[in-house]
Amino acid sequence: MLPYISEFLGTMILILLGCGVCCNVNLDKSGMKGGGTVQITFAWGLAVLVPAFIFGEASGASFNPALTIALAVDGSFDWAMVPGYIIAQVAGAFVGAILVYILFKEQFDATEDQGTKLGVFATGPSVPNTALNFLSEAIGTFVLVFAIKGIGNVTGIATGVDKLFVFGIIVSIGMSLGGLTGYAINPARDLGPRLAHAILPIKDKGSSNFGYGLIVPIFGPIVGAIVAVLLYGAIPW
Repeated sequence: MLPYISEFLGTMILILLGCGVCCNVNLDKSGMKGGGTVQITFAWGLAVLVPAFIFGEASGASFNPALTIALAVDGSFDWAMVPGYIIAQVAGAFVGAILVYILFKEQFDATEDQGTKLGVFATGPSVPNTALNFLSEAIGTFVLVFAIKGIGNVTGIATGVDKLFVFGIIVSIGMSLGGLTGYAINPARDLGPRLAHAILPIKDKGSSNFGYGLIVPIFGPIVGAIVAVLLYGAIPW
C-alpha cells in the first residue's frame, strides 16, 4: 500500500501548495493579493518539488495520471498499478483542494468574482477554443514527460538533482505556455480540485465548468504524455 499512500499524500501536498498560491495571489483580502504570475509559476514548481523529494523513493513521485499511463505504455511501469495510482492521485488532489478551501474560507467569502474562485481550483482557457486548448495541454505535457524521460536516462546525475530539473521543467512550461490554458498538464491536478469546487459550500461560486474540465485538461495531457514516451522510445539514442 505504500506507493498508493505516497501518491495520495504527495498529490494532496502538491494541490495544497499549488492551489494555495493561487488563493494567496488572487483572492480578495489575501495578504499576498496581486503577487502575480511569477510567484504562481515558481510556487507550482515548488509544489511538485516538495512532495517529489518526500515520496520519490516510495512511489516514483508521479502525482499525475498522464505520466503514470505514459510510463505504463512504454513498459517502465506496471499496468496493474495504474488504476490504484490514478485513484490515489485524484483523491489526493480532491482532499488537498478541500484543505485549501478551509484555510482560505474567509478570503473566498470576500471575493465576488466567480471566475477567480473557480480559477484557484481548476484551469481554464484565456481564449476558448477546444482544439487549440487541447493542443496546448497536449504539447505542455509532451514537454514535461519527454524531458522527464530524458533526465531519467542521463548517467551520473546525483540523487535529488533530477527532481530539481523537474522543478525547472514545470516553471518553464508555466512561464512559456501557462497563459493559454493555465497549464494543467496533469488530469488529477484539475479534476480533483474541480470536483471539490463543485461540492464545497463556496459562497456564490458559480459553475464548475465541467464541459471544459472533463475534456481538455484530462485527455490533452494523456495524449501528450503518450506521444512523448512513444517518440522518446523511437529515437535511436
